[in-house]
Amino acid sequence: MRKATFLLTTLALLALLTAPTLAASPVVRGVMFYADGCGHCESVIKNTLPPLQAKYGGQLQIAMVEVSAEADYQYFRQIEDQYKVPTELRGVPALFIGDQLLVGDRQIPAELPKLIEKHLAAGGVDYPALPGLAERLGVKVGGTAACAPATPCTDTPAQTPQTLKSVKFSAVPVAAAASGEPAAEKAPVATGFELAWGVMELLILALLYALISAALAGSGHPAPVGPGWGWKLIPVLAVIGLGVALYLTYVETQNVAAVCGPVGDCNSVQASPYARLFGVLPVGLLGALGYVAILAAWAVWRFTDGELSRLAPVALLGMSLFGVLFSIYLTYLELFVIQAVCIWCLSSAVVQATLLGLSVGPAVQMIAGEDETDDEET
Repeated sequence: MRKATFLLTTLALLALLTAPTLAASPVVRGVMFYADGCGHCESVIKNTLPPLQAKYGGQLQIAMVEVSAEADYQYFRQIEDQYKVPTELRGVPALFIGDQLLVGDRQIPAELPKLIEKHLAAGGVDYPALPGLAERLGVKVGGTAACAPATPCTDTPAQTPQTLKSVKFSAVPVAAAASGEPAAEKAPVATGFELAWGVMELLILALLYALISAALAGSGHPAPVGPGWGWKLIPVLAVIGLGVALYLTYVETQNVAAVCGPVGDCNSVQASPYARLFGVLPVGLLGALGYVAILAAWAVWRFTDGELSRLAPVALLGMSLFGVLFSIYLTYLELFVIQAVCIWCLSSAVVQATLLGLSVGPAVQMIAGEDETDDEET
């Protein structure tokens, strides 16, 4: 009888001691920023998070914040600025959990499981106290202080934020940080800002050259016309530009990351809302259409007769002028808004500047009423 009493008492004490733990399972909460269609984001969301969600169930709650819209992207950039995230680690997918930031489809799978175990052992962790997060998610945020071991983080949010199951994808690339390597282990990355400034200066010089030449020709003064053989380079440059534009169109419309090389961070640029005009038309596709139009105008000029042939050089100048103005706008965005440089975009900008310079001569001759001598150009 004494043995039975002792056993029952022991079991009762054990039940009392373990009841709080069983009743209040700790919860780990985090926030992941992603871009709709980002290939690396999709990899994390489809391949990394579901097995962890299946393993931990309600003890793992990841709120999803989509950043393709300009306002959401700027909000994400403000958080990156506030936390002084290094340039080489900026971009999506970015997972804030506790006081740590995991970036990319390498770092998140490698480190998230250990972080979950660590926080569960410590009693859980609440959503990070990021500025403006509570209003966006409709939940209370408290950071690590809200989940001490003695008071596990188990409160149910007042509202349900967007979760893993509600995420759907279409298409956008990702940031250079998608490699996900910690900053200490990552090789230095050339930002490309110096190169972008050089390209910006080239674009402005080409624009000034075109405007001054057109103004001189229109007022009857002699204007520079460039080399006579320059017309031969126009289709070559247009084909090069078309190749770049088609590649960017492929990146922007398919779930792939661009090959960026050692300079700049073209994937951050492609992940930004500015990669699509009015949120719909991929900028790369717009460029491709422009280069096709330039090739068509050049062919009309060189291989046809009549009024269209005479007007084609002016059309070439107009399209090249628009291309340079748009390239100035895009380069400005890279330098001052997106704060990342795309080497493909800069290559296209150089092509546009050169095309404008070569288009000035034929257009000036037409404006001045000069007859072309075909085989001064051969």
